[in-house]
Amino acid sequence: MFGDLFEEDFSFISNNHCGKGKKSKPRDSEPPAPRDFTKLSGIKNQGGTCYLNSLLQTLLFTPEFREALFSLGPEELGTLDDSSKPDAKVRIIPLQLQRLFAQLLLLDQQAASTTDLTESFGWNSHEEMRQHDVQELNRILFSALETSLVGTSGHDLINRLYHGIVVNQIVCKECKNISERQEDFLDLTVAVKGVTGLEEALWNMYVEEEYFENENLYRCGACDKLVEASKSAKLRKLPPFLTVSLLRFNFDFEKCERYKETSCYTFPIQINLRPFCEQTEMDDSEYMYELFSVIIHKGGCYGGHYHVYIRDVDELGNWQLQEEEDRLIEDKALRDIENAKEIENPLAVLKGILAEEESKQIPVDQLGQKLLEEKGVSWNKKYRKQYGPLRKYLQNHPQIFQFSPDENKVGLKEKHKLPFKSDSQGQDFQSSPQKNDVQWNSEKNPTRLRDGSAGCHWFDLNDSKVQPIKEKDIEKQFQGKESAYMLFYRKSELKRPPEARGNPRYQIPEHLLNEMNAANTELQKKRAECDSANNGIDLHLHLSSCYKFHNGALHPSLTWKESVVDLTIDRRKTLGDLRQSVFQMLESWEGDMILSVAKSLPAGLHLYQILDGDELTLDGIGLADGADLFVWNGKEVGGTKVMTGPDHEPVVINVLRLAEYNEGGKGQHFTESQHVFSCSTKVADLHTALAPSGGIILKNGSGLDKEAKNWEVFREEDMKETVKSVGLTDGCSVLILDSHDQSFVNVSSGNLTAFTYDISWLQVKNFCRTDGDEKHIKITATIETVMSDIKRKAIRELQLEEELANDSCLRPISGNGKLLSPVPEDYTVKEAELKMGSLLGLCHGKAPASTQLFLYFIVGSDQNASPEMEIVVEETVSVKECLNLMLEKSGLSGDDWHLRRIDWCYEAGEALSQENATLKELNVCRGDTLVIMEGKLPPKGFLKIPIWWLKSSSHKKHGENAQDQVNGMTCKMDALQVSPSGDSPEYIHPDMDLCYAGSIEIAGEASLEDLKMQYVLIWHLLICHVQWP
Repeated sequence: MFGDLFEEDFSFISNNHCGKGKKSKPRDSEPPAPRDFTKLSGIKNQGGTCYLNSLLQTLLFTPEFREALFSLGPEELGTLDDSSKPDAKVRIIPLQLQRLFAQLLLLDQQAASTTDLTESFGWNSHEEMRQHDVQELNRILFSALETSLVGTSGHDLINRLYHGIVVNQIVCKECKNISERQEDFLDLTVAVKGVTGLEEALWNMYVEEEYFENENLYRCGACDKLVEASKSAKLRKLPPFLTVSLLRFNFDFEKCERYKETSCYTFPIQINLRPFCEQTEMDDSEYMYELFSVIIHKGGCYGGHYHVYIRDVDELGNWQLQEEEDRLIEDKALRDIENAKEIENPLAVLKGILAEEESKQIPVDQLGQKLLEEKGVSWNKKYRKQYGPLRKYLQNHPQIFQFSPDENKVGLKEKHKLPFKSDSQGQDFQSSPQKNDVQWNSEKNPTRLRDGSAGCHWFDLNDSKVQPIKEKDIEKQFQGKESAYMLFYRKSELKRPPEARGNPRYQIPEHLLNEMNAANTELQKKRAECDSANNGIDLHLHLSSCYKFHNGALHPSLTWKESVVDLTIDRRKTLGDLRQSVFQMLESWEGDMILSVAKSLPAGLHLYQILDGDELTLDGIGLADGADLFVWNGKEVGGTKVMTGPDHEPVVINVLRLAEYNEGGKGQHFTESQHVFSCSTKVADLHTALAPSGGIILKNGSGLDKEAKNWEVFREEDMKETVKSVGLTDGCSVLILDSHDQSFVNVSSGNLTAFTYDISWLQVKNFCRTDGDEKHIKITATIETVMSDIKRKAIRELQLEEELANDSCLRPISGNGKLLSPVPEDYTVKEAELKMGSLLGLCHGKAPASTQLFLYFIVGSDQNASPEMEIVVEETVSVKECLNLMLEKSGLSGDDWHLRRIDWCYEAGEALSQENATLKELNVCRGDTLVIMEGKLPPKGFLKIPIWWLKSSSHKKHGENAQDQVNGMTCKMDALQVSPSGDSPEYIHPDMDLCYAGSIEIAGEASLEDLKMQYVLIWHLLICHVQWP
């Protein structure tokens, strides 16, 4: 669009606004980040618009341009609200530029968007992703603005600020006649190659003369002959703002390629243009210019990135380098030390807090909380070790503090109360908010650092990133791959009014001020909501009064809903804040309050560490969203002492005993029960509890996902170990063998000699719940256990409704997580071909009987276009009956369909051509996938063959022999897509010289001559049909 286009090399972009596809996922729900300490706003990169961002920032920091643009009101430009009205005269580009400038000056966000502005240019998303030349963009943008401002008071805005005149003169050496030609310019283009800097380039252009002599003579219009002459150029009119474009990019005619000139090229901060001007008699101030913007290009001639160094003329930003930041940190540390000295005396601190309270007395707990809020330290951490508990300390100073009759509240005695702080006029200290102004967060805006020279601070504006730099950093851009590309100077005599300094609102129209104020208010609201959402955590408070301790764990005595109170709190608040919130929620609580981290285990609720350190943040102590806290007195629950910590975790153990009869159907050899023990329980105590009359205890040594076969005996030396140290965890099983069963144990090896294949586990995952809780359990089973018994146990263990037994089934889960076909309930584990340790899914729906088949099917060979469906049919149904059932389930009708198997590539394979054969006869098995394909199959023994005609040989390319034509036709036939049933293809490339004529059915035993005769017959019929009048 703008001539030279380069693909942007995103590796040069430091702010990660471009070049990354995923992550990072766009967080449109979150408000934009606020400005950083510089108080300046960057501009988002739309994917290749860094050149535009650099130029827009330069125009923004040209105060005279900015204010001239703001001076154009709605009466001249119209309003953006009227842009959709057909008869309204709305000048979109200057309006969008005004709005963007207002956002950059006033909107409290890290970076503004140029989307609306680029849309006003008529750019599409593809155009934004192109890297343009910033020099040419400068001219195009000025031209677009001039065109848009025709007929307004700003019609001469560009000429007034940027227009200059160069005069070219040729002087005849004989008649002294002067021939001159004027050229207007908005920017000067100067050479880089072969010169050392800007002043030398200007000297070569506007001081050095070119001579016409010897064979190179000039024809003088006055002398009417070839004469010697001199040629020169001068600056006749200087603009207020001088734009200089550096010719960094050149063409190497020897290598025939472009290259970037990276040699050293200096340019001054201040420059006197008097030597280069036609008129030199004026005051020096007319010729002095100061550098205020440098657009920098980083990269090569075929790709790169733009950013800009800008001098903050109006001191709108906060210029603060790292050394100043370090000094401020040191000052803050000194102030903190002074504050720490002030809070060493607890008596003075408590008196100060109580003196500021309007009410006479406050609760003692609230006093401790206020101490934490105002001084940042809790009583327990700072004073308890030296002065004892807070309540006791207050009671030891009765001459100062006065308690309420119930001693729950405390206040100051009258003679110790301090007057409320006020200023010299007796007015309470209170800062009134500014009216009609953009409100900034004071924490984000440290004190501005000024030096003696106003407006001398420089910033590097790199898309969204803004950072302060020193003036001497500009010298780094004299040479190299990252070097200056455009220079912007302003006349030194242009002075700014005092009221403009540090005032981003200066000269901004009222309607834009109101719009930005409203936008800032909305931003603050969204940030507060987002901050609350991001930092709010939900805690589940379990109240000790609603729990009882039995069987090794805590259990609710009421319903779960009545025993738990939910509390939402900011994770950045302290533990003291949380404790205060709990006190306020539980107004009836008496005595000490202890908060312990709780965790729900299979045995019940167990308590871990006690939360301590009221000055610590909730995030700092590791409280996460959804954490469970137990509120109690720290000693007992319901009169029972509660052991806490990981060393006393309750463990649920499955206890198996050999049964005298087959309780669960064919092949089951044990009974099962669950017992709870503390993980610190000795194995000897476990043995006494489970086998009081003697016997042997064995444990299974395999993990959750292994095929559990080996049972090991607890030896004598194991009896001193704990449940935890021997590896017994929740869900582990132990086998109790009485004395008459001990013949099954090989004492020397410690293993069972029988039943090793009988006892193991299957895993069951719950898919019946709608609340998303897909819980895993382990079901003890043998290879002879019937699947219906496993399902019944799983329903009981998962605490599901008993009615679910009649409307559920077990389905194996493959390694990639796919649910396989249901297992018939009258099968044993062995008949179902399940390995011990396999994962099953408990799903809705009845399981097929052993005489039924569970099949998958899809419509068409494209899996993405058709979802996979399931059906249960009798294995004795015919192929045709199965097809009709599948068509009915998929909502299809008609007779023009047939069934195919899925091949090993998961594509439509062999057709089930025997429609009257049963599925069992065709070896269709449980879990197979069939494909419904459109089109009828030919009769048995026949083939369906498509016919293609090659166009007339007159289309054959010149010089192409017959063999080449045959080879070309073969390649094109390979590219044709013909449906399996022989129908016409869905797509034929227009460049192919083949046409589809139809298909024929022919016996598989027919000869090639028969096939040829049918082809010829179809051809003649086709010709007759075409020629028939």
